[in-house]
Amino acid sequence: MKICSRCILPDTFPGIKFDEHGVCSHCADFKGIEALNEHKREYEKKFLDLVGQSREKGAYDCMIAYSGGKDSTYTLKVLKERYNLRILALTIDNGFISERAFKNMCSVSENLGVDHLIFRPRFDLMKKVFLKSSENDIYSKKTLERASTICTSCIGIVKFVTLKTAIEKSVPLIAYGWSPGQAPVQSSVMKVNPQLIRATQAATLGPLSKLVGDEVNAYFLTEDHFALADRFPHNVHPLAFLDYNEERIIKEIGQIGWEEPDDTDSNSTNCLLNAYANDVHIKRFGFHPYVWEIANMVRSGVMDREDGYKKIYGEQPSGLLTVAKKRLGI
Repeated sequence: MKICSRCILPDTFPGIKFDEHGVCSHCADFKGIEALNEHKREYEKKFLDLVGQSREKGAYDCMIAYSGGKDSTYTLKVLKERYNLRILALTIDNGFISERAFKNMCSVSENLGVDHLIFRPRFDLMKKVFLKSSENDIYSKKTLERASTICTSCIGIVKFVTLKTAIEKSVPLIAYGWSPGQAPVQSSVMKVNPQLIRATQAATLGPLSKLVGDEVNAYFLTEDHFALADRFPHNVHPLAFLDYNEERIIKEIGQIGWEEPDDTDSNSTNCLLNAYANDVHIKRFGFHPYVWEIANMVRSGVMDREDGYKKIYGEQPSGLLTVAKKRLGI
């Protein structure tokens, strides 16, 4: 397998090309760190303006989709301590959150003084979602360049449960702890568009309901939600425009009670299913589902190439696949 000499994308990644120096086409198209930093400054200003407009219009200024992982924990910390927002943290327990992650969530929310809801979908249905997702390619090829089928199903449920709750509680902002490699800075501050959400929901719910039945509809928006268009929030992911350094982040969140788990793979600090989802994707498509995210972080200078290489191609803790398969009944 040929790997880009500048980032870590392999030649198995869809549509990739390499020049005579072994540099991939995505690195060649990159506009440079200075242009990226200019966008970061622009979007942080947009975020600050939005916070000023949204503050104290209801019980909460912001809701965060809180997984208990390092990035969502750091995002929660920043929103609370740097921007002084009144936050409702919402965790969707997919049945595979590590024990350490749960302890971290309790410690962090208590130490920060943040209200915290945990929503636990019934596991028999979630298990069915994950098993069917592991067996079927139900999303577009472009989507599966960024995440595995299992993760796409899971995060789809997370996003729509979070959006439903924000609409019902009239919370004006939803924050996500996306890393700088997961979503571009240009999407870091964005008004939720009902028409676009309707199309996005159909692209997720349609395939899922065909696979597991209409019971999954409970986790998605109804026409009553779409009728409340004036309550649709803004989505924000602040890590796209803030300085990002993984070592510093882990040190900072350690001061509010977060401890790094030892029972997850190198690309998750909360989920026991992630290693299995990655394994299924690699065997089916020939590339790691996190490689796009990590390559973006290497390219933009927020992660060393060596560290990124280890995350994707390094040896993983033993037993992770066994744990996930046993819980899934495989």
